[in-house]
Amino acid sequence: MLEGIALSMAKIVAVANQKGGVGKTTTSMNLAAALALSHKPVLLIDLDPQANATSGLGIEKAAPTIYDCFINKTTAREAIVGTAIPQLAIIPSCHDLVAAEIELSDILNRETLLKRLIDDISGDYNVIIIDCPPAFGILTINALVAAHSVLIPVQCEYYAMEGLGRLMENVERIRQSFNANLQLEGILLTMWDSRVTLSKQVSQEIREFFKEKVYRSIIPRNIALAEAPSYGQSALLYNSASAGSQAYIELAKEFLTHGEKGSG
Repeated sequence: MLEGIALSMAKIVAVANQKGGVGKTTTSMNLAAALALSHKPVLLIDLDPQANATSGLGIEKAAPTIYDCFINKTTAREAIVGTAIPQLAIIPSCHDLVAAEIELSDILNRETLLKRLIDDISGDYNVIIIDCPPAFGILTINALVAAHSVLIPVQCEYYAMEGLGRLMENVERIRQSFNANLQLEGILLTMWDSRVTLSKQVSQEIREFFKEKVYRSIIPRNIALAEAPSYGQSALLYNSASAGSQAYIELAKEFLTHGEKGSG
C-alpha cells in the first residue's frame, strides 16, 4: 500500500488537540493502521480515558492497561496487545484512567512517567502514536513530554483557529519546561465538506498562517470513518475503498515522506 517509503528512524508522535470532536482518535487509529498495513511496526498508545481507540480496534476489557502502567507499575511490554493488523499493536486504555489526574498528583516527576515507559520498548517499533484526551492535563502533558512531535487534527469549523492558538501556547510551555526538542509534526484538516464555504475559509486561513506545516492530505466527512469503530475495526479494514480510508492512506504516505526528510 505504501511500498518504497520508509522511515529513517523511530518516531513518537502525540495526536493532540484540547478541543473535543476534531478527529483525534479517528486519526490515531487510521494513521496507525495505514502505517502498519505498509509493513511498518506501529504501536498505538490509548491515553484517553474514554478508551475509544481501544474499543475501536476491537479490544474489549483488556488487562492490564495504560492505567496499570501508571499506577500499578506494570511495564509497557506487559500491557501491549495485538490487533487484527499484524504489524499494529496497542497499549489499551480504560475508564479508570480518569482517576489518574488525582492519583498521580503526589508522584515525583509524574510528567515523565510515559516517557520512561516508552523508553523500554521504543526500539521495537518504527512509529509510536499516542492518542491524547481532549484536555490539557497530566495525561496530555505526559504525551507531549514523551513525544518527538505533535500532530494536531483541526476540524474545519468556525472556532478552529481559536483552539489551535491555545494548544500552540501549551506546546510552547512544554518545550520550555520539559521537552525542548518537541516539534510540530503537522496540522491535519479534518471533517472537510467541500460543499460548505466555511470549510474552505478555515482551510485557507490555517494554511496561510502555518504554511507548509499543514498537511496536503485532508480528511473528509465520511460514513465509513464513523461506522468502523462500532465494528471494532479501523476504517481501512472496514472499507478500504472509502474516501475516508483513502485519505488516511495518503496521509500516511505524506507522514512517511516527512520522516525521510527528517522534518519534525
